[in-house]
Amino acid sequence: MEEAKTIITDDVEITGSIKCTSSVKLAGKLNGDLSTTGDVSVEKGAAIKGNVIASSIVVQGMIKGNITAKERIELKGNARVSGDIKAKRLVVEEGVSLVGKSEITPVDSVSGELPGDIDTPVVGVDEAAKTDDDGLKAAIPSRPAMDPRARTGQLFARK
Repeated sequence: MEEAKTIITDDVEITGSIKCTSSVKLAGKLNGDLSTTGDVSVEKGAAIKGNVIASSIVVQGMIKGNITAKERIELKGNARVSGDIKAKRLVVEEGVSLVGKSEITPVDSVSGELPGDIDTPVVGVDEAAKTDDDGLKAAIPSRPAMDPRARTGQLFARK
């Protein structure tokens, strides 16, 4: 993480959005969005009520809003995040609170394919059995059958 050029100290409270190209170190309060092409460090005791967009983000304070990082999001110590997060990489330390969805995609791919993906046909449970040249049916892999008495969220194998 590069050294912050923009520093918002713990005695500062800003209402409004911040847009910049430098790295930001926030120790105060921000009621609005923060958007930068640099990195963001949200210090312990700092709070943001708004969305954060940056290259990389380290959170030790609180964010109520969505977080999007081009590279990496690091949630440290007792960080509190309430919102969705999206990045290539995510680091979460013990003690962190995260309420929201996370989308971690380690590659820049329009199709969303990960390195090493191969085109392997998937045989479905309901797909008809195929026959080989001798007229024998090929085995179809299947999942264990569900007990019809099972409630939603419960799975039981038949005996």
